[in-house]
Amino acid sequence: MRKTITVTATPGKFPGRTATILPFLITAFIFFLPSCFMFPPAEPEEEPLIFRTNPDGEGISMDIEFRKGRTHYFPLMAIWIEDTLGNFIQTLYVAESIATGVFGHGDASDGKWMPGPVRRPAALPFWGHRRGIRADDGYYLPDSGNPVADAYTGATPGGSFILTTRTDYLLREPFYLFFEINQSWDWNNYWTNSKYPGDMEYFSSAQPAIVYSTLVNPSLPGEKFTMEPVGRSHHSGATGELFDDLHTLTTALEIAGSIEVRITGE
Repeated sequence: MRKTITVTATPGKFPGRTATILPFLITAFIFFLPSCFMFPPAEPEEEPLIFRTNPDGEGISMDIEFRKGRTHYFPLMAIWIEDTLGNFIQTLYVAESIATGVFGHGDASDGKWMPGPVRRPAALPFWGHRRGIRADDGYYLPDSGNPVADAYTGATPGGSFILTTRTDYLLREPFYLFFEINQSWDWNNYWTNSKYPGDMEYFSSAQPAIVYSTLVNPSLPGEKFTMEPVGRSHHSGATGELFDDLHTLTTALEIAGSIEVRITGE
């Protein structure tokens, strides 16, 4: 007949053994716990796409390195330069859909999405107004009849990229480089889908476009200039104003991780 023996632990009965066993149990628990929750590994940093605009420009050459942020998802972008007095000099890059006024999903009249003309004044309004060319419909946007030249356009990069580009002519004095970026339908608690009822231009934009800038000195080849956010554009593109209330923005500020500029030569 098997006997059952019940052992009752008495506090202080085995002080030496308790001191030895407890650390072991705690250590085993710490090492065992991570195996219960398998976290996915962090995504490796992608190699940036390298593309070129304005290869026939006769001015200085530069690389603009854009590293995507946490909320990046095919935003529209424009990059341009101005002198220190605020005069527009030239566009270096603008998304092809904005440059031509034709979007890949612009026409659904046949029951499926096809390329077609679309006006998006809220997409990149600061660039459009600074460029200063007004279309027949009143928008400061290119259209299919007056597009931006192919040399300065391209498809929207799907992630991080390095843009190698040139200015049209040689620049000796420091200039401002601007970068405007916007991603549709990125609502937050301030920029809600009911904030401006009936304003379809705002509705297609949500959080307004962010504008980054830096002062570039062409006499310092190899030097890196970091772009910082300097404001937001008008929420529906009605004006070319730049607003500094960035505290209302959330995920829009995480579309770009970092943007750096480097002069590479003349």
